[in-house]
Amino acid sequence: MEKRTTGAGAVALALSIIIILAFAAVLAVTPTREGFKALSAEHPYIMGFIKFALLATVGEVLALTIKRRAASLPYYIGWRMLIWGLIGVAITFMMKTYSYGVEGLMANKLLPGAGEGFLPRLLKAFYTAAVMNLTFGPTFMAFHKCTDKYLELRRAGEKKPGLKGVVNGVDWHSFVSFTLFKTIPLFWIPAHTLTFLLPPEYQVIAAAALSIALGLILSLRK
Repeated sequence: MEKRTTGAGAVALALSIIIILAFAAVLAVTPTREGFKALSAEHPYIMGFIKFALLATVGEVLALTIKRRAASLPYYIGWRMLIWGLIGVAITFMMKTYSYGVEGLMANKLLPGAGEGFLPRLLKAFYTAAVMNLTFGPTFMAFHKCTDKYLELRRAGEKKPGLKGVVNGVDWHSFVSFTLFKTIPLFWIPAHTLTFLLPPEYQVIAAAALSIALGLILSLRK
Protein backbone atom coordinates (compact mmCIF):
# COMPACT_ATOMS: atom_id res chain seq x y z
CA MET A 1 0.00 0.00 0.00
CA GLU A 2 1.08 3.56 -0.55
CA LYS A 3 -0.13 7.12 -0.51
CA ARG A 4 -2.22 8.23 -3.43
CA THR A 5 -3.02 11.93 -2.98
CA THR A 6 -3.21 14.14 0.07
CA GLY A 7 -6.77 15.18 -0.80
CA ALA A 8 -8.02 11.64 -1.33
CA GLY A 9 -6.19 10.51 1.80
CA ALA A 10 -7.77 13.28 3.87
CA VAL A 11 -11.23 12.33 2.61
CA ALA A 12 -10.58 8.64 3.33
CA LEU A 13 -9.36 9.43 6.84
CA ALA A 14 -12.39 11.64 7.54
CA LEU A 15 -14.78 8.97 6.25
CA SER A 16 -12.99 6.33 8.35
CA ILE A 17 -13.51 8.36 11.51
CA ILE A 18 -17.16 8.94 10.57
CA ILE A 19 -17.68 5.20 10.02
CA ILE A 20 -16.20 4.35 13.42
CA LEU A 21 -18.32 7.00 15.15
CA ALA A 22 -21.42 5.84 13.27
CA PHE A 23 -20.96 2.23 14.39
CA ALA A 24 -20.34 3.43 17.95
CA ALA A 25 -23.48 5.59 17.87
CA VAL A 26 -25.60 2.74 16.52
CA LEU A 27 -24.43 0.42 19.29
CA ALA A 28 -24.76 3.07 22.01
CA VAL A 29 -28.44 3.90 21.46
CA THR A 30 -30.98 1.24 22.46
CA PRO A 31 -33.40 1.45 19.46
CA THR A 32 -30.62 1.40 16.85
CA ARG A 33 -28.73 -1.28 18.78
CA GLU A 34 -31.79 -3.52 18.78
CA GLY A 35 -32.27 -2.89 15.07
CA PHE A 36 -28.62 -3.75 14.48
CA LYS A 37 -29.01 -6.99 16.43
CA ALA A 38 -32.15 -7.89 14.48
CA LEU A 39 -30.48 -7.25 11.12
CA SER A 40 -27.43 -9.26 12.17
CA ALA A 41 -29.64 -12.19 13.15
CA GLU A 42 -31.91 -12.04 10.07
CA HIS A 43 -29.24 -11.28 7.45
CA PRO A 44 -25.95 -12.57 8.89
CA TYR A 45 -24.05 -12.80 5.60
CA ILE A 46 -25.10 -9.40 4.28
CA MET A 47 -24.26 -7.80 7.60
CA GLY A 48 -20.98 -9.71 7.77
CA PHE A 49 -20.09 -8.35 4.33
CA ILE A 50 -20.95 -4.77 5.35
CA LYS A 51 -19.13 -4.93 8.68
CA PHE A 52 -15.88 -6.21 7.21
CA ALA A 53 -16.04 -4.13 4.03
CA LEU A 54 -16.30 -0.98 6.13
CA LEU A 55 -14.37 -1.67 9.32
CA ALA A 56 -11.48 -3.70 7.91
CA THR A 57 -10.97 -1.12 5.16
CA VAL A 58 -11.04 1.61 7.80
CA GLY A 59 -8.29 -0.35 9.55
CA GLU A 60 -6.17 -0.26 6.39
CA VAL A 61 -6.68 3.49 6.02
CA LEU A 62 -5.75 4.20 9.64
CA ALA A 63 -2.75 1.85 9.59
CA LEU A 64 -1.40 3.39 6.38
CA THR A 65 -1.97 6.89 7.71
CA ILE A 66 0.04 6.11 10.85
CA LYS A 67 2.78 4.38 8.85
CA ARG A 68 3.12 7.30 6.38
CA ARG A 69 2.48 9.96 9.01
CA ALA A 70 0.05 11.61 6.60
CA ALA A 71 -3.58 11.02 5.64
CA SER A 72 -3.31 8.24 3.07
CA LEU A 73 -5.56 6.19 0.83
CA PRO A 74 -4.68 2.57 -0.04
CA TYR A 75 -4.64 1.92 -3.77
CA TYR A 76 -7.52 -0.07 -5.32
CA ILE A 77 -9.70 0.82 -2.34
CA GLY A 78 -12.84 -0.49 -4.06
CA TRP A 79 -11.33 -3.91 -4.67
CA ARG A 80 -10.02 -3.99 -1.12
CA MET A 81 -13.50 -3.33 0.23
CA LEU A 82 -14.93 -6.10 -1.95
CA ILE A 83 -12.25 -8.57 -0.81
CA TRP A 84 -12.81 -7.68 2.85
CA GLY A 85 -16.56 -8.02 2.39
CA LEU A 86 -16.20 -11.52 0.94
CA ILE A 87 -13.83 -12.42 3.77
CA GLY A 88 -16.51 -11.14 6.16
CA VAL A 89 -19.04 -13.56 4.66
CA ALA A 90 -16.57 -16.44 5.06
CA ILE A 91 -15.73 -15.47 8.63
CA THR A 92 -19.44 -15.17 9.53
CA PHE A 93 -19.93 -18.74 8.30
CA MET A 94 -16.80 -20.08 9.98
CA MET A 95 -17.47 -18.44 13.35
CA LYS A 96 -20.83 -20.21 13.52
CA THR A 97 -19.40 -23.48 12.22
CA TYR A 98 -16.63 -23.61 14.82
CA SER A 99 -18.84 -22.33 17.64
CA TYR A 100 -21.52 -24.97 17.05
CA GLY A 101 -18.86 -27.64 16.48
CA VAL A 102 -17.06 -26.95 19.76
CA GLU A 103 -20.39 -26.81 21.60
CA GLY A 104 -21.24 -30.25 20.24
CA LEU A 105 -17.83 -31.66 21.15
CA MET A 106 -18.15 -30.38 24.71
CA ALA A 107 -21.69 -31.71 25.03
CA ASN A 108 -20.49 -35.15 23.93
CA LYS A 109 -17.50 -35.00 26.33
CA LEU A 110 -14.98 -34.92 23.50
CA LEU A 111 -13.65 -31.70 24.99
CA PRO A 112 -13.48 -31.10 28.76
CA GLY A 113 -15.29 -28.35 30.62
CA ALA A 114 -18.97 -28.71 29.71
CA GLY A 115 -21.41 -27.23 32.17
CA GLU A 116 -22.96 -23.99 33.36
CA GLY A 117 -21.24 -20.86 34.56
CA PHE A 118 -18.45 -18.57 33.46
CA LEU A 119 -15.62 -21.13 33.34
CA PRO A 120 -17.37 -23.44 30.83
CA ARG A 121 -18.23 -20.36 28.73
CA LEU A 122 -14.60 -19.25 28.85
CA LEU A 123 -13.36 -22.70 27.89
CA LYS A 124 -15.80 -22.88 24.99
CA ALA A 125 -14.68 -19.45 23.78
CA PHE A 126 -11.03 -20.46 24.05
CA TYR A 127 -11.52 -23.80 22.27
CA THR A 128 -13.45 -22.09 19.48
CA ALA A 129 -10.85 -19.35 19.05
CA ALA A 130 -7.94 -21.79 19.13
CA VAL A 131 -9.39 -24.32 16.69
CA MET A 132 -10.58 -21.61 14.28
CA ASN A 133 -7.27 -19.76 14.25
CA LEU A 134 -5.16 -22.90 13.95
CA THR A 135 -7.16 -24.30 11.01
CA PHE A 136 -9.18 -21.70 9.11
CA GLY A 137 -6.97 -18.80 10.20
CA PRO A 138 -3.86 -19.67 8.16
CA THR A 139 -5.99 -20.34 5.06
CA PHE A 140 -7.78 -17.00 5.32
CA MET A 141 -4.53 -15.14 6.01
CA ALA A 142 -2.74 -16.79 3.07
CA PHE A 143 -5.66 -15.90 0.79
CA HIS A 144 -5.50 -12.29 1.93
CA LYS A 145 -1.73 -12.21 1.41
CA CYS A 146 -2.25 -13.39 -2.17
CA THR A 147 -4.96 -10.84 -2.93
CA ASP A 148 -2.74 -8.08 -1.52
CA LYS A 149 0.16 -9.25 -3.68
CA TYR A 150 -2.08 -9.41 -6.75
CA LEU A 151 -3.17 -5.80 -6.25
CA GLU A 152 0.44 -4.81 -5.58
CA LEU A 153 1.58 -6.37 -8.86
CA ARG A 154 -1.25 -4.67 -10.73
CA ARG A 155 -0.16 -1.40 -9.18
CA ALA A 156 3.40 -2.07 -10.35
CA GLY A 157 2.19 -2.31 -13.94
CA GLU A 158 1.52 -6.01 -14.49
CA LYS A 159 -1.78 -6.23 -16.35
CA LYS A 160 -2.53 -9.88 -15.60
CA PRO A 161 -0.41 -11.22 -12.73
CA GLY A 162 -0.53 -14.99 -12.90
CA LEU A 163 -0.98 -17.33 -9.99
CA LYS A 164 2.72 -18.27 -10.14
CA GLY A 165 3.80 -14.64 -9.99
CA VAL A 166 1.47 -13.93 -7.06
CA VAL A 167 2.54 -16.97 -5.05
CA ASN A 168 6.25 -16.40 -5.74
CA GLY A 169 5.90 -12.72 -4.80
CA VAL A 170 4.61 -13.36 -1.27
CA ASP A 171 7.17 -13.37 1.53
CA TRP A 172 6.17 -16.76 2.91
CA HIS A 173 9.00 -16.84 5.47
CA SER A 174 7.66 -13.67 7.08
CA PHE A 175 4.12 -15.02 6.80
CA VAL A 176 4.99 -18.21 8.67
CA SER A 177 7.48 -16.80 11.18
CA PHE A 178 5.50 -13.70 12.12
CA THR A 179 1.87 -13.97 11.01
CA LEU A 180 1.36 -17.62 11.94
CA PHE A 181 3.82 -18.18 14.77
CA LYS A 182 3.41 -14.82 16.53
CA THR A 183 0.13 -13.07 15.73
CA ILE A 184 -2.02 -16.22 16.01
CA PRO A 185 -0.95 -17.33 19.51
CA LEU A 186 -0.19 -13.88 20.91
CA PHE A 187 -3.00 -11.81 19.41
CA TRP A 188 -5.72 -13.66 17.51
CA ILE A 189 -6.44 -16.55 19.88
CA PRO A 190 -6.66 -14.33 23.01
CA ALA A 191 -8.62 -11.64 21.13
CA HIS A 192 -11.06 -14.12 19.60
CA THR A 193 -11.50 -15.82 22.97
CA LEU A 194 -12.89 -12.51 24.24
CA THR A 195 -14.92 -12.17 21.02
CA PHE A 196 -16.63 -15.53 21.52
CA LEU A 197 -17.65 -14.47 25.02
CA LEU A 198 -19.81 -11.75 23.44
CA PRO A 199 -23.44 -12.28 22.38
CA PRO A 200 -23.53 -13.89 18.88
CA GLU A 201 -24.88 -10.78 17.13
CA TYR A 202 -21.79 -8.80 18.17
CA GLN A 203 -19.15 -11.40 17.38
CA VAL A 204 -18.69 -10.59 13.69
CA ILE A 205 -18.43 -6.85 14.25
CA ALA A 206 -15.91 -7.52 17.04
CA ALA A 207 -13.90 -9.70 14.66
CA ALA A 208 -13.93 -6.90 12.09
CA ALA A 209 -12.89 -4.35 14.69
CA LEU A 210 -9.93 -6.56 15.63
CA SER A 211 -8.48 -6.03 12.17
CA ILE A 212 -8.41 -2.30 12.95
CA ALA A 213 -6.65 -2.96 16.25
CA LEU A 214 -4.02 -5.24 14.72
CA GLY A 215 -3.36 -2.81 11.87
CA LEU A 216 -2.79 0.02 14.36
CA ILE A 217 -0.57 -2.14 16.57
CA LEU A 218 1.62 -3.18 13.63
CA SER A 219 1.86 0.40 12.35
CA LEU A 220 2.92 1.69 15.75
CA ARG A 221 5.41 -1.17 16.08
CA LYS A 222 7.00 -0.18 12.78
